[in-house]
Amino acid sequence: MNDTTAGDAVDDADAVDDADAVDDADAVDDPHATDAGAAGSERPPAVQESLTYEAAAGRVEQIIRRLDSGEASLSETLALVAEGKRLIELCAAELGAVGEALEELRLDELVARLEREAGA
Repeated sequence: MNDTTAGDAVDDADAVDDADAVDDADAVDDPHATDAGAAGSERPPAVQESLTYEAAAGRVEQIIRRLDSGEASLSETLALVAEGKRLIELCAAELGAVGEALEELRLDELVARLEREAGA
C-alpha cells in the first residue's frame, strides 16, 4: 500500500517549483548563465564564429568559473559544456590559423635568405 497522500504530492510539487525559482534567480544573478531549456539562450554558431579569440577565451573563463561554483543546474551544466566545447574549438582553429601564417612567414623568410646567399 502506498503511504503517499495528496498533501505529500502537493509538497513535492511545491519543492520542485521552489527549486525552479532558485534556478531562475541564479540565472538572473549570472547574466552569462544559460539554460538548455530556454529558447535562444545559447549563442548561435554564427555568433560564436564571429567572436574574436579574446572574447571567446574570456567566455570560456566565465563558463569555467560558473561550472566550478557548483551552482549550475544539470541542464545549465550541459549547455555550458556544449558552449565551452564550441568556443574551445573556435579558439583552437584561430590558433591553428595563426600558426600556419607564422610557418608561411618563416618559409618566405628562409627563401629570401637563401636567394640572398645564392646571389652573393
